[in-house]
Amino acid sequence: MTLNGEGANGYFSPGQRRLGLVVGGSLSRGLDVRLDTANGASLEDIAVGSFVTVQGRRKRYFAVVTDLELRAVDDSVRHFPPDTRDGYLAEVMAGTMAYGQLSVMPSMTAGLDDSGTNVAEQAKSIPEHFAPVFAASQADIDAVFNAERSSAFALGSPQGMDAASIRLDLGTLASRSVGVFGASGSGKTFLARMLLAGLVKQGQTVSLVFDMESEYGWQGQDNDRRRQVKGLKQLFPSRVVTFTLDEASSRRRGVTPDGVVRIGYDEVEPSDIEILRESMQLSEVATAAAWNLKQRFGDGWLKEFLAHSGADLGDLAREIGVNQAALGALHNRLNRWSRFGFLVDRGEGAASAGGIIEQLERGNHVVLEFGQYGRDTSAYVLVSNLLTRRIHDTWVRRKELADGGQGDEPRPLVIFVEEAHKFLTTDIASQTIFGSIARELRKYNVTLMIVDQRPSGIDSEVMSQLGTRLSCALNDDRDMNAVLMGARDAGQLRNVLARLDSKQQALVFGHAVPMPVVVRPRDYDETFYADMAVTAEVAGVAALGETDTERMQREIDELFPPE
Repeated sequence: MTLNGEGANGYFSPGQRRLGLVVGGSLSRGLDVRLDTANGASLEDIAVGSFVTVQGRRKRYFAVVTDLELRAVDDSVRHFPPDTRDGYLAEVMAGTMAYGQLSVMPSMTAGLDDSGTNVAEQAKSIPEHFAPVFAASQADIDAVFNAERSSAFALGSPQGMDAASIRLDLGTLASRSVGVFGASGSGKTFLARMLLAGLVKQGQTVSLVFDMESEYGWQGQDNDRRRQVKGLKQLFPSRVVTFTLDEASSRRRGVTPDGVVRIGYDEVEPSDIEILRESMQLSEVATAAAWNLKQRFGDGWLKEFLAHSGADLGDLAREIGVNQAALGALHNRLNRWSRFGFLVDRGEGAASAGGIIEQLERGNHVVLEFGQYGRDTSAYVLVSNLLTRRIHDTWVRRKELADGGQGDEPRPLVIFVEEAHKFLTTDIASQTIFGSIARELRKYNVTLMIVDQRPSGIDSEVMSQLGTRLSCALNDDRDMNAVLMGARDAGQLRNVLARLDSKQQALVFGHAVPMPVVVRPRDYDETFYADMAVTAEVAGVAALGETDTERMQREIDELFPPE
């Protein structure tokens, strides 16, 4: 990026709107900018979260507006305001005795180094007094967010700049775990689906999506517009494979899954019960009894235990040395699992996990739809934790073999999970496979994308390990504090987060973006669908310009040629 101008006092940028001058501030709390009403700048035209630039003597600073304030030279203006019937007097005082002030948080700088090369970096200094402040331009957005890269994913437009585009490097995004947060109805599901679609098109990673509400596979629901929208399978038919726990639900929705998942009773571990202790309303004693049962019966402990009833439970309690009432409570809760149609006597879960692993290794993305079981927390947590544990074990083993020169690196894997606080509370985060993955920082080529409306319920250590956070509007102070935990300039960003629109607006900050930015995510519509089309050149097939759908049709025609 080239810097124009003559320093703080003589700087001029054609086409950019000058907002005011820096009159105070600090690096820790941000800059105070006095509004320049002589140039037509008005507080009513500036929104919290807007992107601005500050021209210093040797550097240009990129900043976000974090607050707006009405100021006066002295308190007499408060006590003796001008007669508003005298428009001229009010106008004179508004430009002299009373004025508007912006608080802006500088995050990035661009300037020339000793060799004359323009370098962008994190802001470690501040401009001098009276440095001019301008509304950001498209060129500023391009310089900071590298919009010129064709491989970058177009997420949406920044606050107040509908024609501009914020782009993300999805490889950088997926290199560390990601959090997508927002209150119900804020648009976090659409935002998460867009990111997943970008990862599928990019082709550098694979993803495993635990689809709680059947929103990501074949199609989803736009409740605001009362219409169906395309899921990942429709957008990328040859790159996305769908599995289901509930085949009947898929048929009712007119969807044909690629596979059906079955879990064996013998695959359930006592650690799975510990994770479910709170949702199943079990005492610590009852939960611990599962380990005694595993020691007594081995891998088939759950099926053997559920075969007991009545007086048998009392004898069993005495045999394994646990409280009879606690054992009875555990039996009552686990007996409800008999209605889970995906649970079978033995071993098919291993085959199901193997089928998912096989698809992931081929470079396909997998969506596991839960159907009716998505409404049951126990089913969702049990299956997600159990399958993730198996898949993660496979990735760990293969990564260690690759490090020893005995195989290839496993593909980078992103595991997508909704209602993350059910897996990652302070009490159980250390026990779940999801907590382990979050803390590993991609040590084994596995990261998380967690989606939640209650980030305050997630363990603080896990939150601190999230590389990039995208937060739509939140209603609870605790949730806002949790999202910003450990973030640089968290105090200023909280004011921005608190003033997001209730729908279709998000604060994005962290590893994948050079500075915090408020984004209006693009619409999930036909234009987006068209942008997600994968050409044959990208997919590695011969016909130039061929999309996934066209490729599938061509392969069908080759297998079954017309008579």
